Amino acid sequence: MMSFERARELLGRFSGKRILVVGDLMLDRYVVGSVSRISPEAPVPVVLVTHEYSRPGGAANVALNIQSLGGQAVVAGVVGTDAAGDELKRLLETAGIDTAGVMTMQGPQTTVKTRIVAGRQQVVRVDREESRDKVEGRMNGFDGLLQSLLPNVSSVIVEDYSKGVVSQGVVDRVMTGCRAAGVAVSLDPKDNQSLRIEGLRLATPNYREARLAAGLTTKIQDDDPVAQGELARIGHILQQKWSPELLIVTLGAHGMYLLSRSGEPEMIPTRAREVFDVSGAGDTVIGTATLALAAGATDIEAASLANYAAGVVVGKLGTATCLPHELLECMEWNLRGKGA
Repeated sequence: MMSFERARELLGRFSGKRILVVGDLMLDRYVVGSVSRISPEAPVPVVLVTHEYSRPGGAANVALNIQSLGGQAVVAGVVGTDAAGDELKRLLETAGIDTAGVMTMQGPQTTVKTRIVAGRQQVVRVDREESRDKVEGRMNGFDGLLQSLLPNVSSVIVEDYSKGVVSQGVVDRVMTGCRAAGVAVSLDPKDNQSLRIEGLRLATPNYREARLAAGLTTKIQDDDPVAQGELARIGHILQQKWSPELLIVTLGAHGMYLLSRSGEPEMIPTRAREVFDVSGAGDTVIGTATLALAAGATDIEAASLANYAAGVVVGKLGTATCLPHELLECMEWNLRGKGA
C-alpha cells in the first residue's frame, strides 16, 4: 500500500507538468432550487429556483481536475460562436487553463448540458448539442493546432465524449506527433468502437465502455461487474486492441480493475466516504492518473491516487474537482480505518 508520505511527494511533483487534453469541450449549467409542490399542468415537480451557475464539462472538466491538483492543463477542442462558447473559454482561462488549442467554429453550437437540481436530486437534464457528423465536418485547421501544442507537453489525454472532436484523423495526428516527441498518451473512451488507437500509456474505460470496446455488446446487468466474471476476458481483449501499458476499468462502487504489463491483474476497492453524484468521476480518474504517471508514479501508485481523488469528487454535487489536500484527507481517513 502506498504511504501517506509517498502520496504527498507525488502530489508535490504535479506542479510544472503540462497535460494536453484533446476532446469534446462542454459547458455544464446548473439550475438549483427546491420543490414544494407538483405542477397543476402535468405530474411533474415545480422547481423554485434559488441560484444558477456554470462549470466546464466534458474534456474541459478533465482539464479543470488537472489544474485543481496542481498541474498545468492545456485544452484542445472546439466551441461555437455563441455565448456558451465565450463563457466556457472564460471559465477555463479564469482557472488558469491554457486555451491555445480551443478552436471557434462557425455554425455548430457549443455543447451545453443544463441540469435542474432540487436539493441533491437531479430533476431533469436538458442538452443542447450538434450532431457528431456536423462537428467532424468543420474541423479544418485543428490538426495544425495540435501539431503546435504536442512538443511542449508532458502527456496527452484523448477524452472522447462522442461529440465529433475525437475522429480517426485527430487520433492519428495525436499518436504520430506524440511518438515523435516521446510523449505518453492516455485514452478515456466512449462508444466509438471503430476508433483505431494503440500504443497507449493508459486507458480508463468504465465497465460499460470496456465491454463495448471489447465487442461484448450483449445486454448485461452491471450492478456488480466483478460478479459477472468477465473482467479478465475484457482486459485481455483491450490489451490486444489498444496495447496500453496500464488499463484501469472503473467499476463505480466496486472500485477499479487494474491490468498492467508489469504485473498481475489487481482489484482496488473504492475509497469514497459517501456518494452523492458520480457524474465526472471518470474525468477525475484519468486526469489524476495521467498526472501521477508524468510525475514518476508506478502504475499502482497512479491508480491509487486516482481512486482517492474519485472518492472525493463523488461526495460532491455535479461535475467536481479534487484539491491536493482533499485527496490527502481522503487517504488519511481510509488509512485510519474509515473513521473507526
